[in-house]
Amino acid sequence: MSQSSPPSAPQNPASLSHPIRPSDLPQGRVVEIELVPDTSTLAAIAAELGLDGLRKMRLTGKLAPLGKHDWRFTGRMGATVIQPCVITLEPVTTRLEEDIERSWRAALEPETASEAEMPEDPGEEPLGEVIDLGMVALEALALAIPLYPQAEGASLKQVNFTEPGKQAMTDEDTKPFAGLAALKAALGSGSDSDEGGEDEG
Repeated sequence: MSQSSPPSAPQNPASLSHPIRPSDLPQGRVVEIELVPDTSTLAAIAAELGLDGLRKMRLTGKLAPLGKHDWRFTGRMGATVIQPCVITLEPVTTRLEEDIERSWRAALEPETASEAEMPEDPGEEPLGEVIDLGMVALEALALAIPLYPQAEGASLKQVNFTEPGKQAMTDEDTKPFAGLAALKAALGSGSDSDEGGEDEG
């Protein structure tokens, strides 16, 4: 089973939701963050993202004031995911480590549909009543998951496609210098023909 596009972030499971009200935070102070989902939450996240398993997940970092009204989170998300190999379907375990930076600004307006497609800075969001760091962790995980996990030593056999009566193209033919080599061979063949014609005359 292969994935053609990054998994979308799931709806935030209530057990993972980690909402923080900026109005409740002490002004001018940095808040230490550590979020570690329990076993049942890990299973729910794995099901939402189409994973065979999610062994560990952890979000750590600091939520710091940015000016008088804004906030900024800097931290790291770590997780261990299990996926089927795209070739053999054997389980592939991958350790993920992602740095995260996210800002919430009071001056930003909520995005319209068109603005959501082309955000000026994907690391900035409008500041609402709550900052949900659980969703931040899930989004980071969804983007970090390998699209085409492969088991060690797994490889696809070479398959050649061509029209009847023509020589099949191989992997070697697609290498950067294959076209140049073919051109040189064609030019050399043409020169030999011309020289042969002159000798006969």
